Amino acid sequence: MNGKVIFALLTLAFVSCSPQLTPFSQDMYDRYRWSDEELKNIQFYLSDDIVLYRKDDSSEASIVDGKIRINKENTGEKIVIKKGTPGVFLFSPKSNRFAISFHESDDSKYLMFGPNEAINGRFALLAKDWEKHKGTVTYQNQLYTVRADDALSVLMVDLQKAVNNSVKNKEEKGRRLD
Repeated sequence: MNGKVIFALLTLAFVSCSPQLTPFSQDMYDRYRWSDEELKNIQFYLSDDIVLYRKDDSSEASIVDGKIRINKENTGEKIVIKKGTPGVFLFSPKSNRFAISFHESDDSKYLMFGPNEAINGRFALLAKDWEKHKGTVTYQNQLYTVRADDALSVLMVDLQKAVNNSVKNKEEKGRRLD
């Protein structure tokens, strides 16, 4: 076989096996009316990277030789959740709000998602508040800052459409003149 033909067949096989991710939306949620238990069986994925930042500024004052000396220490933390990272539904604190964990085992590490009408009701990252260029989210009971662009990170699901077509075959025998 030609190398190009083999490559094309392998590409087709790979594409047909890979998940076909679709944004999870309010319309989908309303249409299928899944319970919390059913939502726990859906594998969610992240559409875009989310980067969480947290900065700790601590300072200590001391008096040395009659002068006030301030020692300032800046530390920080950055958590990156990459596009395509799988996540699971943990709970719904209120209607249309999902706590989704992308951490492999710690259920206290989750982010909140809900429908965003600006992007057709897709379930997007929620924040306590959004400012011009950033938002504040809670992650493991601590406040983190995210970029405003992260508000467009949405939940994706592997939606396999099962279509059941039922066709009755009927053959007419014809009609003759008497």
